[in-house]
Formats: sequence, C-alpha cells, structure tokens
Amino acid sequence: MPDVVLYDYFRSSAAYRVRIALNLKNVQYESRPINLAEGAQKSDEYKKLNPQSFVPMLEIDGHRFVQSLAIINYLDLRFPTPPLIPTPAVDRAHVVAMAMMVACDIHPLNNLRVLKYLKNELGHSKQEADAWYAHWISEGLPALEAFAAPRAGKFLFGDAPTAADVLLVPQLFNARRFNVPLDDYPTLLRADENASKLEPFASAHPDRQEQPK
Repeated sequence: MPDVVLYDYFRSSAAYRVRIALNLKNVQYESRPINLAEGAQKSDEYKKLNPQSFVPMLEIDGHRFVQSLAIINYLDLRFPTPPLIPTPAVDRAHVVAMAMMVACDIHPLNNLRVLKYLKNELGHSKQEADAWYAHWISEGLPALEAFAAPRAGKFLFGDAPTAADVLLVPQLFNARRFNVPLDDYPTLLRADENASKLEPFASAHPDRQEQPK
C-alpha cells in the first residue's frame, strides 16, 4: 500500500474522526502532528499543502484530501470493508444525516478558531466561551438522540459502527471536556460506550496520540 500520511492534532475532533475511520479500515498511516494551539496550521509550509489551513488532511494514493467527511467517504469507497456508510439509499441518507448533525450543526460553532475569536477579538471570558460551547452541544444532541433512537441498536444505526458513530464519539469526548450533561441521551451514550470498547476507537483517543511538546 502507498504511504498514508495524516496531518493530525491530538484533540481535533475532525482529526479524531479520521483516525477512527483509518483504524476501522485497518489502514496503516503516519501521523504528522500540526500544533493548532500554537498556530502551526497557518504556517506558509502547511498552507502550501492545504490552503484551508485546517486539520485533518490525508495524503493517500497520490492525492491530498481535506474535510473529515470527505475523507471518510473516500476511505469507505477505497476500502469497502467494513462499510461505514450503508448502500441502500434510505439507510445511507439516514447515516449521513446523523453524521452531518455533528459535522455541520454542532462542531463548526465550537471549533478552536471560533473559541479563540470569542475570547481574543470579541473579549469574552473563558467562562462565557465555555458557556457558548456547552450551549451549542446541548442544542444539537437532543435532535441527534431523537433521529437515532428509532433505528439504533448497539450503535447509532443497527449493531455495527457507521460514520455516525465515528462522528459521535469525538463529539461526546468534547462534551465531557466541557462538563455538558449527557444523561438525557441514552441512545448516544449506549453507542459511545459500545464504540469505545472497540480498539479502532480506543486507539484513536486523544490520550493515546502524540502530545504537543
């Protein structure tokens, strides 16, 4: 297999998603940490590789891919087993919608660059920024719980992990970091607990990644 390189940051939830997907697909890769806290993503060197200056970025098969959902979709087509996005159109739309509830509705409002802007440019306190973070998680998770519950099993969709679980686990990691109450979401908690028992999820956890010096 060609060399696979993931431009990564241990606590980036988007990069965390891709680590999980790579592990589930049993794709060996090299992690190249980009220290977001110190602004390494804005360096001229990294911008030449990724003009958006975000992580993750995945180098694979002679290409560079950005945006975690696009990367997961590529991996699912390139390495079909185990599938992360179902083939039947109705099931596919359901799983992708749940993934997008996290990727499009919750995560962007709580991204590191948004929190830095709140605190630095707009002058909000850490307490106010943390309240902002918790608010948008608490706005998004009830909808995800409601959508997932009717078709959930051990995971958000049936009894095998899908892209929805790949998105869920990093989001709940972040929720716990900010002390967001989760007791009202039994479907999400069950899926998270079952996923966390699997080595592909466990080995992608931020605590098991290279930490910034």
